Amino acid sequence: MRRKKETANIENMEMATRRRGQWRDILGRLFRNKLGTLGVIIVVVLLILIVFAGVFTKYDYSAQDFGSRFLLPSLEHPMGTDNFGRDLWSRLLYGGRISLLVAVVAVIIATGLGIVFGSIAGYFGGKTDLIITRLMDILMAIPALLLAIAISSALGSGPIKTAIAISISSIPHAARIMRSTVMSVKGNEFVEAAQATGSGNTRIIFKHILPNTIAPLIVNATLQLGGCIMSISGLSFIGLGVQPPTPEWGSILAAGRAYIRDFWPIIVFPSLFIVLTVFGFNLFGDALRDALDPRLKD
Repeated sequence: MRRKKETANIENMEMATRRRGQWRDILGRLFRNKLGTLGVIIVVVLLILIVFAGVFTKYDYSAQDFGSRFLLPSLEHPMGTDNFGRDLWSRLLYGGRISLLVAVVAVIIATGLGIVFGSIAGYFGGKTDLIITRLMDILMAIPALLLAIAISSALGSGPIKTAIAISISSIPHAARIMRSTVMSVKGNEFVEAAQATGSGNTRIIFKHILPNTIAPLIVNATLQLGGCIMSISGLSFIGLGVQPPTPEWGSILAAGRAYIRDFWPIIVFPSLFIVLTVFGFNLFGDALRDALDPRLKD
């Protein structure tokens, strides 16, 4: 018994060592990619600014000062002030919290449901696979933003409702990735061994198959974050997403479009935040996909 325990401990240590080595290789390939490194830097800097917004600004994002309306960028107000005299830098940092929070919640919902539908379709196959695949095809046939607008109109405005509206159109992508990965993994010997020992389908899916499908799902989630931020900003811009006075990049753009000819900062800086965030997540997602692909080690 003691020898068995020692053998098991040695095997666990060897497995942990191999995993650490694999992650070191992945990080090495990630940071050898110059564009990927640029994406990581953009994402990390934006996250630091947004999460610790109180450290980088001294103004309350909702504080109005009508005597300081439409001030151009200066040391006092790095990005100027809006039509109510509110500091734009402060509103953009705090608005980024809402945008990223809604995007993360939407990706979590889409990925979670995609895992469930994709696992069932890929593992059981047959009519179950056919029904789920056709449902996903129907969702993919509808333009994502149009579907989000329709669902948001039905549910109403608000961060959580906006996240739900955006996540529905993202489910098919995660489900199709999960389905194809499960179909490629379920024929392996370790799955057959688990079936032979009497393990249930749920246990096999979540303990043996799902850990081997995490990499493509992580890449898909990273790439979806940029698209979700664009969708959130678009919904807020047309009045179906996050509503004022809550700051959000799309709603800040919508409030400033009436002054686009007279006061450029109120349009340029929110647009710049959106573009940089989407650009950073896309670069990071592309580099992460290459780093996790064992065929691209060199």
